[in-house]
Amino acid sequence: MASCPFCGAEETDRFDLDGRRFLVFRCMFTPQVDPSWSDAELERQLRTSYARDGSGAYFRRLCDQLHLYVTAGPGGATLRGGAERPAGNRDGAEPP
Repeated sequence: MASCPFCGAEETDRFDLDGRRFLVFRCMFTPQVDPSWSDAELERQLRTSYARDGSGAYFRRLCDQLHLYVTAGPGGATLRGGAERPAGNRDGAEPP
């Protein structure tokens, strides 16, 4: 059983979906992992892949991706009723 590389929470579930494996930890962190990895490889890869830059870097990167999705990507288009934001306009202001 693996533990979360950020907080040490125990793994609560593993599931395979469309040929990919996901681990679920008590803290709700749910990374995608290679289904062929042994438990020892899993622990090593989790620590290497997610904790190498420190949890702050991983979560900051994830937050930036979500922010971009909601403000300028498909999520933002849905919130705007399908209207695409003009290219190069990231601050939400109307073009001149």
